[in-house]
Parts: sequence; C-alpha cells; structure tokens
Amino acid sequence: MLIGVPKEIKVHEYRVGMTPSSAREAVAHGHRVMVETRAGAGIGASDDDYRSAGAEIADSAADVFACADMIVKVKEPQAVERKMLREGQVLFTYLHLAADPAQAKDLIESGAVCIAYETVTSPLGGLPLLAPMSEVAGRLAIQAGAHCLERSAGGMGILLGGVPGVPPARIVILGAGVVGTNAAQAAVGAGAQVVVIDKSIDALRRIDSMFNGRAMTVFSNRDNVEREVLRADLVVSGVLIPGAAAPKLITKAMLSDMKPGSVIVDVAIDQGGSAETSRPTTHADPTYVIDGVVHYMVANMPGAVPRTSTYALNNATLPFTLALADKGWRQALNDNPHLKNGLNIAAGKVTYRAVAEALGLNYAAA
Repeated sequence: MLIGVPKEIKVHEYRVGMTPSSAREAVAHGHRVMVETRAGAGIGASDDDYRSAGAEIADSAADVFACADMIVKVKEPQAVERKMLREGQVLFTYLHLAADPAQAKDLIESGAVCIAYETVTSPLGGLPLLAPMSEVAGRLAIQAGAHCLERSAGGMGILLGGVPGVPPARIVILGAGVVGTNAAQAAVGAGAQVVVIDKSIDALRRIDSMFNGRAMTVFSNRDNVEREVLRADLVVSGVLIPGAAAPKLITKAMLSDMKPGSVIVDVAIDQGGSAETSRPTTHADPTYVIDGVVHYMVANMPGAVPRTSTYALNNATLPFTLALADKGWRQALNDNPHLKNGLNIAAGKVTYRAVAEALGLNYAAA
C-alpha cells in the first residue's frame, strides 16, 4: 500500500501524521510512504530524515493525494484537501464531524473511507487515539489559562498558585476524564485551588484518591455546575461524548455573573464546545471576550507543542495504521471491532450513529 502524509495546513498546525520512525516501520512492512516536502519541519524532522527512513518525498500535497491509497493526517482535512480525496481512498485522521457539517458533506461526496481517530475504542474502554492528545490538551489548558489570567491578556491579573498571604486561583474543571485528570494534575502542581466536576461517582472517587484531597470533587448537576462556574477564576472544560456534540454546560446567561476577567478554556471545542458562547479560534488569534469573560477556544491546542504531540500520537496510531495497510481497510475493520468504531463515513454514507444524529443525517450500519 502507498501511504501518503501531507503537510498540515490548518493555521499554526505543526504536527505531522507520521514521524520518520513510523515511516520506517511502514516501509519495513513492505509499504511505500510518500511524505510531502517539509511536512515534518514543525517537529524538527527534515526531508532527509524521512528519506533515511525509506520514505519518498513529494513536491506537493496534490501529488500525495493523487498517488496514495491511504492518507494519514493529524487534523481534519481542510476544504482544499477534501477536494483532492477520491472514491475508495482511505483517510485516517481526527475528524470531529459532529460539529462540522461542511466537512461531513464534502467527505460524503468524496466517496472516501474516513476513519476518525477520536472514535476508535479500546478493549479496556476509553479512546486510545484521543487519549494522548487529551493528555497534552489537559496540561496545556492550565498553561493557556494561566496566561489568559494575566492582565495583559485580558484576565483579572492573578497568579495560579498565589503567594504567601494572597490566595491562589480557583480552577473549576468540568469532566474527570483524560483531559480533566491531566488538567487537575497540572493545576494542583501549580498550587491552585482545584474543583473537579463529573457525573460519575467512580470518576470522582478516582480523582479524590489520586490527589489525596488536594482537588475537591463535586457531582455534576445544573445547580452545582452553575455555582462553581460563577465562583471560578478559570474554567476548563474537557467534557466528551464520543463522536457527538459536546453538551452546553455554561450558558450565556452565566457569563454576566462570572467574575470579570475570568477565563474559560474549552478543550471540547472540537466537538462544538461546552459553552453556549464557544466558537473555534486559532493559535494566531486564540481568545475573545464576551461579558468580560476571556474565551480561549483553540481547536488544535496540542499543535502548540507539536514535537511532544506528534510522537505521543504516533505511539498510539502506528499499530492501527499498519493494520490498515497490511490487511486493507475492510479486513482490518472486520478483524478489529474497536478499529471499526472509528469508521465515520464510507462510500457516501455516515456509518457512525452519533455523527448522523448530531448532523441530522441518515445512519448506515458499517
């Protein structure tokens, strides 16, 4: 199989679908790997690094899309890339279709086989291809939130950990999953007051045990969410319903009652966001302010640390990439029901129920 790796073109996206090490593994399995020139520059991987791994270097993305049997990316294909997809071609990347009807329409029309990292499951539970980026995003959320709380960034001008005689910031984390756990780890380490909200008692027990009481746990209901959001200096949302749109936990009405200069970092923005006022931003222009509340809504947060993110992602994706290449997508999905859960669109049909429901489209079983 010819595996194609185009350069990512989303604003300030520096990750790459395959590292030279991953390319070398694919070549060792008897496959060809074609990488667009300078695709790995953002992680410090040169064209020569890829050549040394046995990959071929293409002059343009058009060459990659025209030749490849399977495209391996990081972010969802942008409009110009979607036009280059063809019937039967496999696309393996993050898609986040529930909040992106335009992308879904184009992928349906392309006839491509679209497998989304974020809905591949694990025999042990969880989402193994989403987890590495959720770990990065959770930790980055505290870093980004700390910056946004600075006065020069529009925040109220407080330090996360405070200093002797001055209390630390109060950070409220919505969701005790991978994002929330990693955000709590970074926030507790910074010395902040930390509150984690979730509807799972087991998840809250895990947080309580993990942090030995240094993070408060609160059961998620409307009253508790509203009370804690209004008391927060920084709110981090990592709420996830696999493949579906994120629930709106922060209403527009709450904003006027939140502290002036407080911050919302919405890691759920890829799935539409957890606030009614959420809309995607970029690393080039990451924030906006509504009712005095700073919104940080960057849809590719891990792209800020592309080297860490790319290697963490490849550690998780490579076995699936090799399975798809070795067996072909049909056999690979038949052999692995967890990989099959990643199939979102195939041959012009939506094959993931939550995506179909979110977009009001017909669902077709894979």
